[in-house]
Amino acid sequence: MTAGPGQPIWTEQADTANAKDMAVLSLVIAPDPRLKAKCDPVKRVDADISRLMDDLLETMKEENGIGLAAPQVGILKRIIVVGAPRGEADDDGEGRSTDPLRMADPEIVWASEETATRDEGCLSLPDHFAEVTRPATIRVRYRDQDDELREIEADGLAATCIQHEMDHLDGVLFVDHISALRRRIILRKLAKSKRQNGPAAAAAV
Repeated sequence: MTAGPGQPIWTEQADTANAKDMAVLSLVIAPDPRLKAKCDPVKRVDADISRLMDDLLETMKEENGIGLAAPQVGILKRIIVVGAPRGEADDDGEGRSTDPLRMADPEIVWASEETATRDEGCLSLPDHFAEVTRPATIRVRYRDQDDELREIEADGLAATCIQHEMDHLDGVLFVDHISALRRRIILRKLAKSKRQNGPAAAAAV
């Protein structure tokens, strides 16, 4: 996910100690059938999966994103990473977490009835944004980079980002939440860019 205009983006405040061991992966740009596929569960986070999580984070950071899912780099596994800040800062700037999340087999176990509408963009649909309405607060269960089962509650931009990335695991893009007409226009523009300039140029738009 990329943040909409005026929203915060990923900041290099945490988790950069192992940056030299991370790789920047090539993004899959829509339209592409890999982005519409349902991903396979991970079941166990081993060293290879943990390394992939690190590479996803490095790719997300390099592309100025706030979230990324494995199918966006052509790997059909239920893995996402999220860099959106979580929680509210107090007057001293404390209480807000900027630690990135590495999540395997994420599952929403509760969602609020209250909704929130935000501008969403996507690294696989560069330079396009649209308002999407989702539950404002969610509780998510997942396996972390150490294969520990965890559960967190998220709201605000973090909740939007987690839901956006989880959509990718089921072949759903943010444009699937908007009108068919607008979706077709966006995908036609991306397809035209790929035909004229190739996927690499489309990613740089």
